[in-house]
Amino acid sequence: MPYVNIKVTDEGVTREQKARLIKGVTDLLQDVLGKSPASTYVVIDEVALSNWGVGGVDVEQWRAQQRS
Repeated sequence: MPYVNIKVTDEGVTREQKARLIKGVTDLLQDVLGKSPASTYVVIDEVALSNWGVGGVDVEQWRAQQRS
């Protein structure tokens, strides 16, 4: 029973995009590992930019540094 947790920043990921991620991951697990789609669980968490860090700072700060 595979469980996959996808974390993305909360920047307007659409319902359709989420559906594609769920389908794609489910199909991949079936193709590669032979796992049944009926027992494959995919959870998508949207994380605020201020709760996601890169290089010792939150993503908003990191992006601002990259533009400089």
